[in-house]
Amino acid sequence: MTARILVVDDIPANVRLLEVRLLAEYFEVLTATNGPDAIETCENGKVDVVLLDVMMPDMDGFEVCRRLKSDPATSHIPVVMITALDQVSDRVRGLEAGADDFLTKPVNDLQLMTRVKSLVRLKSLTDELRLRASTTRNIGIEELLSRNFASEDTIPKVLLIDERKSSVERIQKMLRDRADLDVSSDPHAGFFQAAETSYECVMISTAFADFDPLRLCSQLRSLDRTRFVPIILLAEEGEEERIIRGLELGINDYLMRPIDQQELTARLRTQVRRKRYNDQLRASVTQTIEMAVTDSLTGLHNRRYLDSHLQTLFDRAVARRRPLSVMITDLDRFKAINDAHGHDGGDEVLREFARRLRKNVRGIDLACRFGGEEFVVVMPDTEGAVAEKVAERIRAEIAQAPFAIGQDGKAIEVTVSVGVSSVLKGVDTVAALMKRADLALYEAKSGGRNRVVAKAA
Repeated sequence: MTARILVVDDIPANVRLLEVRLLAEYFEVLTATNGPDAIETCENGKVDVVLLDVMMPDMDGFEVCRRLKSDPATSHIPVVMITALDQVSDRVRGLEAGADDFLTKPVNDLQLMTRVKSLVRLKSLTDELRLRASTTRNIGIEELLSRNFASEDTIPKVLLIDERKSSVERIQKMLRDRADLDVSSDPHAGFFQAAETSYECVMISTAFADFDPLRLCSQLRSLDRTRFVPIILLAEEGEEERIIRGLELGINDYLMRPIDQQELTARLRTQVRRKRYNDQLRASVTQTIEMAVTDSLTGLHNRRYLDSHLQTLFDRAVARRRPLSVMITDLDRFKAINDAHGHDGGDEVLREFARRLRKNVRGIDLACRFGGEEFVVVMPDTEGAVAEKVAERIRAEIAQAPFAIGQDGKAIEVTVSVGVSSVLKGVDTVAALMKRADLALYEAKSGGRNRVVAKAA
């Protein structure tokens, strides 16, 4: 694993010490000796993790961290604050400034490296989501990234897995009104509970009498539904090796007992904020993909999706020697509807037609808007004779009830012509299948409209 690490400290010896440690692990190291230079480096270069000293002249580490986290261009970069200060209040202050972790000098090499590697993995995930979101379409990503998720009114839903009643009661008291907290005293039941419920964070105690908590962490990381849920380990003094192993397995953070309320809430808030941030990016990518293959007017799939998916359905039907049929529909005299009722009226007709079409086909059928007033339905496992009956049912459904359009609900008569074709045994292609359906549609239109024509297989 390689990454670019920015070391920020006003004391050259401290910079050199961290630089040597990081270079030995094959990280690329950048350095800065003051806050403004650090901010400029983050703005202008690809930085994966910032190791930030707190005690610097002019602009201290807290202010540097606040500025980095408030700028949408740099807010996703993980920041680890490193200082000689060891008071809980100092850690809380750093976390409230937006820091992802807080290490105390002298820094243990193993803790430093496992924390850096953990944050590099997290940064890689965020970078991938940002890249997908920004390259699929212009989604207003700067506005998205500048949202302050931690200040949202919704409190996070959190699961605590801890078998000690006294510990549970203390944490419940600490998080009252700060989290919607569920508790599981059994790690096996807790695993299934985490998998079945949408939690924004899972906190796992290390103090089980006869169960390895890291096994639970590993199981949560291996399951698709919980892979990206933040995990905070609640550890005892002297469990440094277990914490390091946990970070290697993918836990996001840890707290040492006795737990301080302010630090608990600050670290929980940090994890929830990052999860919501990444969830927003994932949702945006998903929405972009859906928009790319969906017709926005009717909600049916669009021609792009048909072009990519029809070949797959065709190849599957041929390989399995199963029937497959296609129908192409065209609204009769649709231009006259647009001329008489405007494009808004025409859009209403198209939406209502799509609704009736969807009602008369199966879930496995692929219904698409082909373009304009033409629609295509691909019907797997359907013989030509059956497809013709379905087409006739759709034609009758359109013709028998007028379409209501406009604010006054004016009723207009609408009819549709349909061409049907089926896969031929022997040599056939998608292009030939669609050509036969198109010719059948032409015959239906030229033969008087409001009818179904099927090309015999």
